[in-house]
Amino acid sequence: MKVLSIREPYVTLIKLGKKKIETRSWKTNYRGDIYIHASLNPHTNLTEEVKRLIGDNEYSCGNIVLKCNLVDCIYMSEEYIEKMKKNHQEYICGVYEVGRYAWVLDNIEIIDSIPVKGRLGIWNYEEK
Repeated sequence: MKVLSIREPYVTLIKLGKKKIETRSWKTNYRGDIYIHASLNPHTNLTEEVKRLIGDNEYSCGNIVLKCNLVDCIYMSEEYIEKMKKNHQEYICGVYEVGRYAWVLDNIEIIDSIPVKGRLGIWNYEEK
């Protein structure tokens, strides 16, 4: 199964249904089922707005915790960014800059945690 590692608190925001777009500096042609892995080291410089969205929820660092479908990878143009600014909650949960990419996630499902070391890029997890 393909896996994407994402730093917390962004995995928790996806789990809570508050984030459905992962922003990246690189594009992918992959579409389909993908696990989401919470990286071991969380972001620590968070805005107050993002902290409020997270609430008291605990992080899942070092575990695969979600299964979803990667349905699109959109190049961020100025027009796309302006459109995303209207979805304030999604906008504050990503890095929206011209030249980056918006990875659109759908059918997000919480799964039993799988402890595993993450990797960069999209990587493969072989179930044992």
